Amino acid sequence: MIPQEVIQQIRRIQIRTSHVVNDILAGQYESVFKGRGMEFKEVREYVPGDDIRTIDWNVTARTGAPYVKLLAEERELTVMLMVDASASGHFGSMTRFKNELAAELCAVLAFSAIKNNDKVGLIVFTDDVELYVPPAKGRRHVLRVIREALYFKPKGRGTNIPRALHFLNGVTRRRAVTFLVSDFMADDYETPLRIANRRHDIIAVSITDPREEQLPNIGLIAVCDAESGRETVVDTGDKSVRDAYAKEAAARARARDQVFQRTRVDAIRVRTDKPYVEEIYRFFRMRERRYA
Repeated sequence: MIPQEVIQQIRRIQIRTSHVVNDILAGQYESVFKGRGMEFKEVREYVPGDDIRTIDWNVTARTGAPYVKLLAEERELTVMLMVDASASGHFGSMTRFKNELAAELCAVLAFSAIKNNDKVGLIVFTDDVELYVPPAKGRRHVLRVIREALYFKPKGRGTNIPRALHFLNGVTRRRAVTFLVSDFMADDYETPLRIANRRHDIIAVSITDPREEQLPNIGLIAVCDAESGRETVVDTGDKSVRDAYAKEAAARARARDQVFQRTRVDAIRVRTDKPYVEEIYRFFRMRERRYA
């Protein structure tokens, strides 16, 4: 039984994201994500000006008159949402946690997909794959995907992106548009990411909180690593400590972005302290220009 507050939260997400899907991303989704190729639609008689490469020679031979093949883009896509549910997602210094922002982003992407009659699937992972919802269509299915992304209680605390990507390749035989939603506080995922991106269209959605980049000057604080459980006391009143923290965070972000560049994975970078709509819109515009 799903608690009433979770049902209400799903409804609030549905209301908020409907504006983004219907008003901001309307028409862009279809132009950005291409179908699997061209499929046969029908034949018709040749007319002057038709490309002779489209002539259907079998029909032409049977009828004694030239006929051409009409092709149409095979539009139906499979959209996979891969959500990092590790313990570091249960953090947020602003109005919401990173995992709550991840669930809302999944809602935007899922509703955009079903609006274009595409299938949507979900993979939730920590240090292991903990939930798989096979791709399907329909609003009821999407509401289930959002519910799982928001409400699912994982057993693991760590992050294993390579294992999740290996699972994706095993269950998704055909090319899929795959959104990998994570804070990317993980190691050794470059090679699996490169391999998966050759087979699928991988888009990395990185989620960051401002306190992961800079420490406030508030004196001594106890800090706990959410994934390892290791605790330490940090003197935030010491400027050298704050500077070292910011420097390490910046280096970690650069390393992450360099992995995306080397693997040719497009990225959407969102933060808990800023609206995500602008970043999604920027991504769609970038893709539009690329395919123009």
